[in-house]
Amino acid sequence: MAASDLWRLSATETARKIRDGEITAEDAVASAIGRMHAVNPGLNAVVEDLGDSALERARELDKARGNGAEPGPLHGVPVTIKINVDQKGHATSNGIPALAEAIAPANAPVVDNLLKAGAVVIGRTNTPEFSFRADTDNPLFGRTQNPWGAHISPGGSSGGAGSAVMAGIGALAHGNDIGGSLRFPAAANGAVTVKPGLGRVPAWNPGQKAERGLLAQSMSVQGLIARTAGDLALSMPALIAPDPRDPFHVPVPYVGPALEAPIKVAFTRECFEYDLHPEVAAALELAADALSDAGYIVEEVDPPLARQAGEDGYRALMGEVAALMKPDIDALGSDTIKQIFAVYFDEFPPFDGPRLLEAMARRTHYARAWSLFLEDYPLLLTPFLPQPFFRPDRDAEGAEGVREALGSAIWSYSMNFMGLPAGNLPTRLAKLPQGPQPINVQIVGRRWREDLIVRAMRSIETRIGGLYETLWDRMA
Repeated sequence: MAASDLWRLSATETARKIRDGEITAEDAVASAIGRMHAVNPGLNAVVEDLGDSALERARELDKARGNGAEPGPLHGVPVTIKINVDQKGHATSNGIPALAEAIAPANAPVVDNLLKAGAVVIGRTNTPEFSFRADTDNPLFGRTQNPWGAHISPGGSSGGAGSAVMAGIGALAHGNDIGGSLRFPAAANGAVTVKPGLGRVPAWNPGQKAERGLLAQSMSVQGLIARTAGDLALSMPALIAPDPRDPFHVPVPYVGPALEAPIKVAFTRECFEYDLHPEVAAALELAADALSDAGYIVEEVDPPLARQAGEDGYRALMGEVAALMKPDIDALGSDTIKQIFAVYFDEFPPFDGPRLLEAMARRTHYARAWSLFLEDYPLLLTPFLPQPFFRPDRDAEGAEGVREALGSAIWSYSMNFMGLPAGNLPTRLAKLPQGPQPINVQIVGRRWREDLIVRAMRSIETRIGGLYETLWDRMA
C-alpha cells in the first residue's frame, strides 16, 4: 500500500503496523491529513484543522518508539475530537458564535485518555448549536455534509464525527450521546458505534462554568464512532480508563465475565406508533440471521416499557432543559435552533416541579425492569429508526419533521434514560429513489457489558461486511 493510502487502514491495522515497524506514526498521520485536505472541503466535517500539531506529535511518538518506549494501544492512530469537548488551547464553541473564543484551559478526560493511549488528534469536528439536534448545521461553521450525498443528513449531534470517519478522515472519531448523538451519525453515515452505559467513560469539561443538570449527567456519555466494530474493541479499554475528575465514573473492566453459551438475543421489530419501513425490516433480518449463523440464539420477544421509558425520559430531559438551558438558547441561539426547541417543547411537553421529580424517580423502575429482562436476554436487537435516515434540515420542518427525525427514535433515547449501553451498525445499503442509503440497526446490552455488544457486532460484520469501501468508491 502506498504511503498516501494509509488512511484506508483501520485503527487496529494502523496500530499493528506501527508497532511492527512496517510504517511510522508520521506516515499514518500524514496520510490521514492528506485525506482530510482532499475531501473535507466538500464535507465540512472537520472545522478546525490540527494537521501541523498532529505531525509534530506523530514525530515525537516515533522518536519515543525508537528510544524503546512501549507503544500504547492507539499509538499513532489518527483521531478527531468533537468541538463540544475541551481540548487544551482550543475553543469549545459547541457550534455557538458567542463561544467561538471559549478556549479550554485543559483537556477533558476523554481527550486525555485517547492521548495516553497514543492517539493523534488531527482535527475537531462539527456539531449543531448546543449539540442538541439530530442534524448538523450551525451559524458558526455551517452545514456538515453526508459523504453518501446531499439527500441524507449527516446526523447529529456528532454529525461531523460520523461524516469524517466514514470519509476516511481519521480511523476513530470522538462523539457524545445524550439521546442518540453517537448513534444518529452512525446510522446516517453507515458507521459503527457503541453508546457506552452510564458511568462507563469519565466525563467533564474543565472550562465549564457550572455543573450540568442531573439528567444531563445521567443521560449523556462520551464515546467513539468507527468504521468497524473491531476498532471499538481496540479502543474502548483506553477510553474507559478512570479519571478522578469524574467522581461517578465506574471503574469496571471492559471485558466482563464470560457468559454461558449460546447467548440469547432478544429481537424486536416494534416501532410503536410508527411504521416499519421494508428496508429497515430487511436490515433487521440480515442482522438476526448473521447472529444466528454466529451461534447466538435469536428469539423474537416484546421488551418491557420501552415506550414509557422513552416518553418519560425525554419529557424529563426537556423539563431540565427548559429550566437550565433555555435562557442560554434564547440569548445565544439562532432563530432556527429557537424554533426547533419550541417544537421539542410541544412534542415532548416538559415535566416540571413534582412531575419532574416523579419522572426521575420512575427511571429506577424502568431500569430495574430492563435489568431483569437482560438477565434472560443479555442482548437485544432493535430498529434504530423505523425508516431510512431523513434529509438535511428535516428536524427544522415543524412538528412533522421533529416526529420523523427525533420522535420516532424511541429505541434511542429510552436507552439513555435508563443508562444502558447500545451499539449501532450498518447491515444493508438501501437503493432508494433519492440515492443509496445505509440502514443501521441497534444492539442493546446489559449494563457495563459494552464488550458483549461489540462482540455481537463483530460477528455481524464478519458475515455482512462494512460499507466504507463502497462509499470510498463512490467518492473517488
